[in-house]
Order: sequence, then C-alpha cells, then structure tokens
Amino acid sequence: MASNQDIDLLLKDKMLSGDLKEIAQKVMDTQRISNEDALVLFEKGSLGFLGTLANHVRESKHGDSTYFNRNFHIEPTNICLYTCSFCSYSRLIKKREEGWEYTMDDIMDIVHKYDDQPVTEVHIVGGVLPQYDVKFYADLFKTIKAHRPELHIKALTPVEYHYIFKKDKVSYEEGMQIMMEAGLDSMPGGGAEIFHPEIRDEIAGGKCSGAQWLRIHEVWHELGGKSNATMLYGHIEKYWHRVDHMDQLRQLQDKTGGFQTFIPLKFRNQDNQMSHLSETTVIEDLRNYAISRIYLDNFDHIKSYWPMIGRDMAQLSLAFGVDDIDGTIDDTTKIYSMAGSEEQAPSMSTEQLVTMIRRVGRKPVERDTLYNVVTDYSDVVFEDDNAYKGYLSLPVV
Repeated sequence: MASNQDIDLLLKDKMLSGDLKEIAQKVMDTQRISNEDALVLFEKGSLGFLGTLANHVRESKHGDSTYFNRNFHIEPTNICLYTCSFCSYSRLIKKREEGWEYTMDDIMDIVHKYDDQPVTEVHIVGGVLPQYDVKFYADLFKTIKAHRPELHIKALTPVEYHYIFKKDKVSYEEGMQIMMEAGLDSMPGGGAEIFHPEIRDEIAGGKCSGAQWLRIHEVWHELGGKSNATMLYGHIEKYWHRVDHMDQLRQLQDKTGGFQTFIPLKFRNQDNQMSHLSETTVIEDLRNYAISRIYLDNFDHIKSYWPMIGRDMAQLSLAFGVDDIDGTIDDTTKIYSMAGSEEQAPSMSTEQLVTMIRRVGRKPVERDTLYNVVTDYSDVVFEDDNAYKGYLSLPVV
C-alpha cells in the first residue's frame, strides 16, 4: 500500500509542477489544503498522483480497514411533490399509479421480514407527500423501536424534514427534537446535491436550499446526533461548484464534528430530464473520490456506494481514498437502479462483501452505523470459495 516513500517519490519527480508538489508536501505534513489547492487537483492532478495522496490519507486514518454494515432500506414512496431534473426515481402525483405509497403497516411488514436476521440498521428515505408528516414519521420511529429497540434508525434527508416541519409549523429545533425522542438515531446524507444556488435551482428547484440542508444537519449535531453528507456530481456543475460544496461541509464539520461519512454520488442519466448529458468516466469518478479524501481532512470516512457504481468500481475506489462501501442492502433500494446504475438488484451477503474487500488486499470490518466494530473478518475463513467468483483481483497499490 502507499507510504511516505510514495509521496517522497512524487516530490522528487522533476516532471511534476511546483503547485502539485506544494500540495503533496501539505498532505505529507498533514496540513489542510485550500480551496485553490483543490481546484488545482481537479484541473491538473493525474489519476496516479491523486491516488497516491488519497491512499496516504486513507491509510493514515484507517490502515487497510474497510468498513461495511448489515442494513436494509425502506422507501415509503416514490411519489413526490418535487420534480428534480436529475431524478429517475420519483413520480408526480398525477402519475401516482406508476409508483407506490406504503402505509405504516406496509412499512412494518418490511421491518418484520428481518426479525431473524442480524441486521443493525434500517435506512429510510423516499419521496415527499403530505400524508407523510411529522406525526407519521414520529409514530413510525416509535413503532420500529418498540418492536426492535436495538435496530438503528437512519432516516430522512433535510428535504423531507424541511417540508414536514414547514407543513406542521414547527421549527427545525423543535422538529429534530421530536424525531430524536421518537427514536431517530442518525441522518443519511441525501438531498445535498450541489449547494450553490445557480446549480441547485436548476436541477432541484423548489426543495430546501443548500443553507437549509446544512442548518438541519447543524441542529441535529447540536442535539448530539451524527449524520452523513453527499454530493451529486458529474452533471452541469463545474469543478469550483464541487469545491464550494465540500468547503461548506468542511466548515460545518469544523463547527460541530457531527458528520461521519462523505459519499460522492455519481449522476446517472437513465430516464430523467438530464438524460442528454453524458456520465462521467471511471477515471473522473476515481479522481473525485481521491480529491474528496484529500480535501475533507476533518471527515473520518469516505464511502463509495456500491449499488450505484457497481462492485468492481467499488473495489477500485478502495485505492483512491475510500474506506467504506456501505452494506448488504438486500435489494431494498430502487433509487439508483431506476437511474441506470450497474446494480439492478443490489444485494450482497456478508461473505460476498468480505470477499470483495479481501480481493484487493484490504481488511474487511463489519461496523454498526456509528462505526463501532461489530466483527473484524481478518481471520475469518468461509467454506464457500464460490463467493470469490465475479470479483476483481487487483494488484495491491
């Protein structure tokens, strides 16, 4: 794996420009890079250069440990009041026959399906509709906790919270307190898209602003909660929009320390209003992961979401700053498969996830949502060698 010697070699490379050498030295010295540095990395950094720096940061924080969890998703509805141009998942109310709207009983039936399985997290996100209000979600969280108290509830984005709090005339502070008391354990990172209004207004107009997204997470952090953050990249944004987005996250993290994980989300162009746009290349995806790891020095974890980018790409990302690949999922999410992701039925067993991580020379560690270690699989041997079929076997970086 990458080491200080790798960066030393970069610094001695006579072909490397002075500004890139300065950035490499900052990384070597554990100094924070600036927004201007990040733009230089986007504009001039080669894949190998960025991978070396990002892998150095990743291993300084986590060594070879690569995290996953046992989770499942519940998406209460794909009918939505909003019409985000990048979204392939949602359906308008006037076309609600094309979608689904789960009742409380429907949702609990999904929860009950996992009663005999060692899952640790339920991830709940979906469309925005009036019937899914503060009372509905508070009652849902209470019902899940009454049934299975140890199950971690990671639920709803600021897009959903902003709508239901405004509709029910409660403040962010009051609303998030209600959710915490009802059993909410943490928040996912969705709905961030791109914060800058010139992009956000065009691709996600009408829903909460970037500032409102950040404020809801800040309120949650002030209550002692943890959350994740995302960035939707590879559509109409420029590099400086990505840097601006990460800068706002880094500033809030300096203030609260409440973010756990950053997840870059690749724009997928199937069946949405932006289908005319080409998707980013694998090289650009890996560069984006790497720069995220280098820039977000105060985020402990960078995650590649394997159902969105595919298993092989998730393996590759582990050499470019990523230390988390999400969880078992169990074919319970349609958000990315409906947009044309590589995984049309995303589900992996624990054995498959462990194998996928091992095949690229990393150490598989099952975590809970808050990154407490559940099982270190370093020395666990599985009987079924067939689990190794279909995965990359890459040389160790």
